[in-house]
Amino acid sequence: MPAEPQTHCGVVALIGAPNAGKSTLVNAIVGQKVAIVSPKVQTTRVRLTGVALQGGALEGGTQMLLVDTPGIFQPKRRLDRAMVQNAWEGAADADILLALVDARGGLRDEVRAVLETIAARPEPRWLVLNKVDIADKAKLLALAAEANAIAPFAETFMVSALSGDGVADLKAALARAMPEGPWLFPEDQLSDAPARMMATELVREQLFLQLGQELPYATAVQCEKFEERPDGSAAVHAQIFVDRDSQKGIVVGARGAKVKAIGEAARAEMEALLGRRVHLFLHVKVKPGWADDRHSWRDLGMDWVD
Repeated sequence: MPAEPQTHCGVVALIGAPNAGKSTLVNAIVGQKVAIVSPKVQTTRVRLTGVALQGGALEGGTQMLLVDTPGIFQPKRRLDRAMVQNAWEGAADADILLALVDARGGLRDEVRAVLETIAARPEPRWLVLNKVDIADKAKLLALAAEANAIAPFAETFMVSALSGDGVADLKAALARAMPEGPWLFPEDQLSDAPARMMATELVREQLFLQLGQELPYATAVQCEKFEERPDGSAAVHAQIFVDRDSQKGIVVGARGAKVKAIGEAARAEMEALLGRRVHLFLHVKVKPGWADDRHSWRDLGMDWVD
């Protein structure tokens, strides 16, 4: 009897400064939205793993576990420190550490700091210059050389996670580099995040997309209840926390118009992700100092840092 084809499975951690496009690239490689995305920096707060496949299990295909980490920046608050710590913990022991650089923004100080830290780490590392569709093409090779001078990389790729340019080549190369081993997730599972976590993340995404520049950073979302209904639909009850009454007024909007728009958009995203009808109930609550409260962090699924 011929031996069954050997499957491959490995972990790829995406590391970079805020707004490098890590979540967009995870979604592009997976082939479906599993991580929230917004134009604002520091949208990602917690680690999330997207599950990408290259070939099927019966053919000896490859499963890649793509760890989407928060952007790394100079932390000022306790929550900032937790996000940065979360990012570096996500990189630990990865089979490949994928360093993303916004090719349009170049090697700003915060990008250099990330690359310098990566240079001292033991994980195999690849460089990905992202957003090459809107970058100065004449400067890309020089940018890649400068990044490699700071932290020598085994491979360098140039992609546009948004348009998809170069993503298929990157995915194929990652698949070839994964070690032999059994798959860790079922073939139809696209993320390690439970449905209730994805529900809160999709609400938070709409806060970033629909509110002003600073307010989303003062908000948090907690899923109070996720109910499976007999008709196959799901009922999601979520609370949006803000620091002050004035912030609550902005989130709610005139006659509740803003929170209604946030809920409608988030519900549509949930239905697309879950493949079924969703009933979403949002409540806005003032909780002063939630970002410095240990119990709030626990309820929001985050690890406390001193």
